[in-house]
Amino acid sequence: MSALFEIRSEFQKLADPEKAKFLARFFKTGKGEYAEGDIFIGITVPMTRAIIKKYAPLLTLNETEKLLQSKIHEERQAALLILVSQYKRGDNKTKEAIYNIYLNNTKHINNWDLVDVSAEHIVGAFLKEKSKAPLYKMARSTLLWDRRIAILSTFHYIKQGKYEETMKIAQILLSDKHDLIHKAVGWMLREVGKRCSKKELDNFLDKNISKMPRTMLRYAIEKYPEKERKALLVVPSTY
Repeated sequence: MSALFEIRSEFQKLADPEKAKFLARFFKTGKGEYAEGDIFIGITVPMTRAIIKKYAPLLTLNETEKLLQSKIHEERQAALLILVSQYKRGDNKTKEAIYNIYLNNTKHINNWDLVDVSAEHIVGAFLKEKSKAPLYKMARSTLLWDRRIAILSTFHYIKQGKYEETMKIAQILLSDKHDLIHKAVGWMLREVGKRCSKKELDNFLDKNISKMPRTMLRYAIEKYPEKERKALLVVPSTY
């Protein structure tokens, strides 16, 4: 039996219908919501990690891509965790193949948890010494998940003390209409202020605060002193 078959069998054995109902509500799978129609079977992240630890080394990239295209959310999550692991230990050819698999399947990386566990480790890492043009293309995409991947990929650079790409992409996404983008951009701006330069974040706020969605602003200034945070939150917004 293939490793792919074994992984799927393990998931089915551990499926928990009650937990699946909770996860479906939490991740907004209802009609008109951002993850409408997604299927959960009730597997926790620690359980998923335990399963892939056993089988990931046996999977080919082709099998991992098939898992990424699954209708089941937890299987897609497992595929992304496997790809991250394969990327970290792969040679340059393998890393490029994984990067291409990732970008060719962003429609399957279709919830915030899936993006957040993978974008910086694959897209951000692969583009570290390369042109960042793909990030800007994704930042302007009509697909929500492409836009979240674009900003979350820059976390890889923030952790190295580099924030230029984050600030440029945050500017592009400033007028985005989706709450998940507001949260992601605010989060990355907060990380710039915390890990790189509060002055740079202050400058961004000075230029853009009146145009920022309030959720984005709240996330961005979460670590500011209370007095400073309250003063910023009363600045009128034209968003």
